[in-house]
Amino acid sequence: MTSPQQFLLPDVGEGLTEAEILAWSVRPGDTVEVNQIIVEVETAKAAVELPSPYAGVVSALHAEVGESLAVGKPLITIDTGPPGETADGPSDGRTTRQSEPEQAALLVGYGPQGAGGGRRRRRSAAPPDGTAQPAAGRSDHVAARPAAKPPVRKLAKDLGVDLTTVTPTGPGGTITREDVREAAARATAETPPLPAPDTARPAETRIPIRGVRKHTAAAMVASAFTAPHVTEFITVDVTATMRLRELVVGRREFRDLRVTPLLFFARALVIALAKTPEANSSWDEAAQEIVLKHYVNLGVAAATDRGLVVPNIKGADRMSLRELAQALADLTATARAGRTSPQDMTGGTVTLTNVGVFGVDTGTPLLNPGEAAILAVGAVRRMPWVIRDDDGDERIEPRWVTQLALSFDHRLMDGRQGSELLAGIAEILHEPGLALL
Repeated sequence: MTSPQQFLLPDVGEGLTEAEILAWSVRPGDTVEVNQIIVEVETAKAAVELPSPYAGVVSALHAEVGESLAVGKPLITIDTGPPGETADGPSDGRTTRQSEPEQAALLVGYGPQGAGGGRRRRRSAAPPDGTAQPAAGRSDHVAARPAAKPPVRKLAKDLGVDLTTVTPTGPGGTITREDVREAAARATAETPPLPAPDTARPAETRIPIRGVRKHTAAAMVASAFTAPHVTEFITVDVTATMRLRELVVGRREFRDLRVTPLLFFARALVIALAKTPEANSSWDEAAQEIVLKHYVNLGVAAATDRGLVVPNIKGADRMSLRELAQALADLTATARAGRTSPQDMTGGTVTLTNVGVFGVDTGTPLLNPGEAAILAVGAVRRMPWVIRDDDGDERIEPRWVTQLALSFDHRLMDGRQGSELLAGIAEILHEPGLALL
């Protein structure tokens, strides 16, 4: 007689209510170990791999790939062996089943540990006739699970490509987007053309709202109808900043980093916040208090295959220029790979969004919920600019110019404070030496 244990879907973020099943690593009949990855799920904030809190044999999966499951609902059932007996042998009579609160308290990425801190041995499940079973271990299909990142898996799903048939060419035997597209192209070439459909192409396509898109939509609606937005604009000559960038790129300590104008915009925003602390605050409706943050967790909006995400750099105000450059590079790479953790998506205090990367001059950004300000940076372009010399004479020269847009919560900041912050950022970008004052 076996002892079935149900693993309920935990809250892998802060207050998330559901997750979508991306891929199962096991199937009924497989033997699993404690801490073995059993499933990959996508929440509104990140893709997360969940480990098994039990050792035993999988008896049931309670959700299909692509299905959304509510937090607290059964995810998988694992038979852990006869009651009163653990994977290490007979027990002292105490049950091996964890209470639901204990199970929910497990830290994502870690399962329960034995008294010695080591991994529990697996228990082989013997059939009723007593026939010997092979040694316990990961099943062949789990061991051979194709290595691919969530965006690549999604692309394969959209194109109808079976990843087990794809030859990987990426680092460490990982499957890349190009591998998936080539496999799809080969399949198309090998498949005889279908007869033309009798009906015309549908006039509409319906796309399920879920994952990051669902979270972003809810957050933006809440922001737009909760915080009274004000947006101000300024056009600024950033030629001096672009010259500074050239000097920094040539320095030895920055040679292994990508130094972009965004780095200097981020630095200017962080410096300017020191003179306008209201822009680094939040509104506590329940307590009827304004919370001034004495630290800067700089959010950076990133467009990914999963949608818009805004991870943040913790303690950006305490970083040197090189440390900030490294943090921006790490944040961007992690976001594009779809591996931003829920922790990196929470706790932001102010946000920077670079619409200029799309060739756009400016916009009216919406606040990230819980924050007081967001700065949008437009494209940096060569434009004619009026220059006035010390004698008051004017001339027109080509200069590097950009537009900045600052949206802020009018409950937390008056027009004067918003204007001072935007003007302060522009002043630093126009003359970076002012940051030394």
